[in-house]
This record gives sequence, C-alpha cells and structure tokens, in this order.
Amino acid sequence: MKKTLLSALLLFAVTYGFACTNLIVTKGASADGSVMVTDAADSHTRYGCLAYTLAADHKPGSMRKIIQWGSDFRGPFYYHGDIPEAPHTYNVIGNMNEHQLILGETTYDGRKVERDTTAKIDYGSMMNICLQRCTTAREAILLFAEITDLYGYCQTGESISVADKNEAWIMDIFPRKPHYDANGVNTNKGIVFAAARIPDGYICAHANDARITKINFNDPENWLYSKDVVDEARRNGWYEGSDEDFSFADTYCPLTKASYMRACDLRVWSFFNRFGEEDMGKYIDFVMAENPSNRLPLWVKPKHKISVQELAEAMRDHYEGTMFDMRAGIAAGAQECPYRWRDNDWTVDGVKYVNERATAVQQTGFWFLGQARSWLPDEVGGVFWFAVDDAGTSPLTPVYACSQDISDHYRFGNGSLKEYSPTSMFWMVNRIAQLCYLHYNTTGNEVHAVVAAHEAEMVEKVAEADAKALELYKRSPKKAVKYLTSFSVNEADALFEKWERLDKYVLVKYVDGNIKKQNDDGSFVSYEGRDWTTVAPMNKGLSKAYKEAVVKERGPMMKVRNTGIKE
Repeated sequence: MKKTLLSALLLFAVTYGFACTNLIVTKGASADGSVMVTDAADSHTRYGCLAYTLAADHKPGSMRKIIQWGSDFRGPFYYHGDIPEAPHTYNVIGNMNEHQLILGETTYDGRKVERDTTAKIDYGSMMNICLQRCTTAREAILLFAEITDLYGYCQTGESISVADKNEAWIMDIFPRKPHYDANGVNTNKGIVFAAARIPDGYICAHANDARITKINFNDPENWLYSKDVVDEARRNGWYEGSDEDFSFADTYCPLTKASYMRACDLRVWSFFNRFGEEDMGKYIDFVMAENPSNRLPLWVKPKHKISVQELAEAMRDHYEGTMFDMRAGIAAGAQECPYRWRDNDWTVDGVKYVNERATAVQQTGFWFLGQARSWLPDEVGGVFWFAVDDAGTSPLTPVYACSQDISDHYRFGNGSLKEYSPTSMFWMVNRIAQLCYLHYNTTGNEVHAVVAAHEAEMVEKVAEADAKALELYKRSPKKAVKYLTSFSVNEADALFEKWERLDKYVLVKYVDGNIKKQNDDGSFVSYEGRDWTTVAPMNKGLSKAYKEAVVKERGPMMKVRNTGIKE
C-alpha cells in the first residue's frame, strides 16, 4: 500500500479536529466491563475520513515532521518543524492504538493568551504522538505535558479524554503565557494541566469548556498536574488565593460567556440527566446561565450500567424528552426537525436569543466510540466504532484497533468537502441526512430505526468475531490480526453498500413529501388498476406547533371564507 509523503503525514494529523462532545464511561459503569470514550469532530469545514498509521520501527536519528492539519491562522497545513522520532511506534486507528489507549478532545478558548509562534506542537499532533508511543492513560498524560514543555504548545485550551483498558481520566490543559528573552526564545513554553482519574463505576463528559475545578494535590494516585499550575495563574494576575482553594476551570476558563453554560455544559447535563442517579433538575439554573456558581459535578454515578448501543444513542442527543427538546415548537418547523441552521444567535427588538447546541449536529465530520476491553488480548480487545457525518443519521462500523488496513470508503483522499465522490461513505451518509433534515419526523425516524438495527447486528457480529479471533490467537496472534483486519474492512464495505440501497429507498419512498404505501414484504404498492383512495401516498402533515404559528402570523389572510354557496 503506497502513499505519497504528504498523504502519510496528513494521516497522522487528521484525527484531531474541532471535536465538541466527549462522553466517558468507566469499567464499572459499562454493561460489559469495557472502558468507553466517545468523541465528535464538529466543524463546518471538517471532512469525515478514518486516519490510521501502522506500527513501525525507526532508525536512530530519525525525525518526525509535525504538520498541523485543519484551519489555523498560519494556514490549513502548517509545518511546525521536526522532533526526534521514537524507536518504535504503535499501530493507531483513528484515536485508538493497538494497546487499547483512547484519546478524545474538546477545544475551549479560556483566557486570552498570546500564542507561542515558536512552538512546534499542536494538540492534534500531540494526541497522535501519545497514541503512537504510550500504552496507558497515565503514560499519555505525562508524555503530553513533557513534549509540549520541551517543544512548546501553539494552541488554546483543551479538555482531553484519556482512557485505557483499565481506567479513564479527564485532563484539562492551558498554554503558558509566552515570555520571550532577548533572542526571541520563549522561556515559558508548554502547558499547565490538571488530570483526574474518574472513579470506577462513574461517568464523565466534557464539551468545549474546562471541567476540572479543585485539585487534590495530596492524591498522586488519582490526580496529576503541572507543578506550576497555580503559580502560572498567580504570575499572570489571574489568581491570588491559596493552593487549596484554586480551581483550574474557574481560573483558566472562567464562565465569562453564557455560551459556556448554555451551549457547552448543557450537553454534559443532558448526558448526566439521561443516565445519572443524581437529580439533574437542580442544575437547570446553571445550564440556563442564571447561576454560574451552581456548577455541574465532574462525574456522576449512573443509575444502570451502560451498553455500547446506549452510549451511541447518547451521541445522537437533541435533548429529547427534556425542556430543551429541539423537536418542539415553531423553530423545529413543520416536520419537527431538531436541527438549527446558522445564525446560532440573533437579536429581535434589542433582545438576544439563541438556538440550543445539541450533541448531535449537522456539521460533524466524523465521530467515534472507542471500546477498550481488559479481559481480552490487546489484539482483540480494542474496538474503534467509527462513523462519518452527523451522529443522528450515521451508522457506526466496528474497526479493530489492531487493523492493518481500512475500507476505501473511509480512506483519506476519497473525496473532500469540495469534491463529491460516489464511493465515499461521508458523501453517502450526507445524501441521506439531507432528506432526513427535510422530513425528520418521517424519513429521519425511519433512518434512525435502520441505524439502530444495524448497530444491534454489529454488536452480535463483533461477539462472533471475538470468538473466532481468540481461537486464532491461541495458534498465532498474527493470524488473529489478519482475520480482524479483514472483518473490519469487509463490514465497512458492506455497510457502504447497505447505505447505497438505503439512499435509493428513502428517495423513492419519500419523494416530494409523500410517503408511499408498502406491501408486507417491503415492496411499494402499485397504483395501476387500483382504487386510488386505497393506494394513494400518505402524508404525515404539519406539526401542531407549526400550524398554530402560521395561524397566528397569517391567519386572517389564509382563513377559508364562507361564501354561502351550497356544495
């Protein structure tokens, strides 16, 4: 498998993006004892594809090029420079490596700090470096800090999910304020950070703002942090209190914008509200940005153990069943659509209003659910469930983290946001999504049911693949890897073909807003030679909220007059 130098470089950089929602489930909180992390790369300029790098050995003196992929003030493909390569790097599929290490992230601005223009490390490259060089979450946290301190960090704040097959952590980072000497060298490089191990049996989440408040400086088993995490804040005049009272989030990402609570923490609230034992109603004033002091807890205990399918559904959340339900009201349109197109906020008569920002959004490039299973060999245990485009309308496909190849339908270079490809899964999923957005309470509901059925089938197939791979593993781990690679590629290929058929099916069934009737076998009822009243296409009609809003605005003009003529 040959790649150009540029494509090879981009493959290790493409995993990071403007990811916006991470959900974390510890071993004791999951139905099967796995550690799970989700992540959605949400950006209106992000194209969905699956990055991967094969394990490799490197000669002494080898250097690694650091190329930042994505929109940046220095250009979309900015070359930061080189750093020494590790003697051996691990196999990485997306955001998961062969040792079942998983990393995800969400970006936040936080304090306004000058960027280090001499720095070599961006967060996406750093995450991939950790995946290629580390086997545990704790190793990854320490390496992240070590390399950014050594070579500098050039971006803003990040909340990072770091998980392995045994434990899960949340890590908040923020760039140190640059101090340049007479030679233009930054003498205050890198990041300050705090990382907390999530208690086993609990769930956690983050979504574009810092989440860690107070740090337990006396518990090295469950807390990691930079030595100057408090002093850096004091030097910059951001904090004057004691170490014991210091809050990372309140200091480096203060809640100065209502959007941190309403658009960011509301997503965390919804996840906790869906699964948590604790009554989340008492935090409504916080997520409504009315009481910033009433912060959400960092983690909660779930009321039941969470399955892969339940966690995937949480990534499809639009606040259904809550006071924030985006299917309700005139804003959802005639077909109860839980999506909002830009502008996100607007002003009428001097009053500012805002659309909700849900977990599932139309601008997602890709999303994943990483599953690490400690009771299996690493070659079998790591499953990277991957999907492209909006989580609400896209199906996950299982890719084992040991895989040596991926499906061409998900490969980097197969299409782009400016180039349609008929063999790209991103474009195929988008074709169907556009129909769902137009007729969400009909087309959208049916597509969602197809997605659910597919993922239920895949859970069973993964169990079967596990069993076959374990038998092969006893004889030869290499044979197990070969089998799981073929399984991953073949299932992704089969899913693309299934979605091709679904694309044609939903277009025919729902064309022009009508819903064709079907026979028991799923085929469409023929109109020829039939009583039209019995076979005519159905139409769900307009939502009650939509009709009431139309009447309120245009009722007098649209009202049917009584002509007095008898029919």
